[in-house]
Amino acid sequence: MKRNTLNRAGPALLSAAMLAFTSCSTELSGESANLTAVQSGVPGGMAVSTYKETATVTAIDKATRKVTLVTPDGTSSTVKCGPAVANFDQIEVGDQVKATVTEQLVVFVRKPGEPAGDGAAAVVALAPIGDKPGVVMANTEEITARVQAIDVKHHKATLLFSDGTTKTFKVRPDVDLTKQTVGGDVVFRTTEAMAVSVEKP
Repeated sequence: MKRNTLNRAGPALLSAAMLAFTSCSTELSGESANLTAVQSGVPGGMAVSTYKETATVTAIDKATRKVTLVTPDGTSSTVKCGPAVANFDQIEVGDQVKATVTEQLVVFVRKPGEPAGDGAAAVVALAPIGDKPGVVMANTEEITARVQAIDVKHHKATLLFSDGTTKTFKVRPDVDLTKQTVGGDVVFRTTEAMAVSVEKP
């Protein structure tokens, strides 16, 4: 499964996209929110996590393409912009770097006859030349597992993944496992979206 983007966020989050920053190891200081939604009696559900971070540019070394960022809690990080960063010259001291990451996980049982969609899709959009740097990135990945066993007594289901590994999951008590069948497909669909922008205060 994919690593959780929110676990490697913070100032490193700001570096991961727009500025291609590296070597950030500070703690989270932004805002986060989590939402979980399920339909009674229906296997699976949806979980959404959102993380927002803002930092202020306090110094710029154009020769080395290094930028110093300070978050509202006073955490400072000096990061390097990679050569792929468009509009680097538009960054100024006092600018605010804002980043929002949204991660969604949807789990559902695929209906019989519904085509599989294993794989991944990604999209990246950059700010126009001459504007302040910015980027929007989105990536979706879908993994399908086969129901290998159902334990009605203990309300658990064992899934077989395409790489040959198996994992047993506890199923919500409102789901009637007697209506589920071995051999069915369970889909795990994750979508990660990141928006980063440089703005005037």
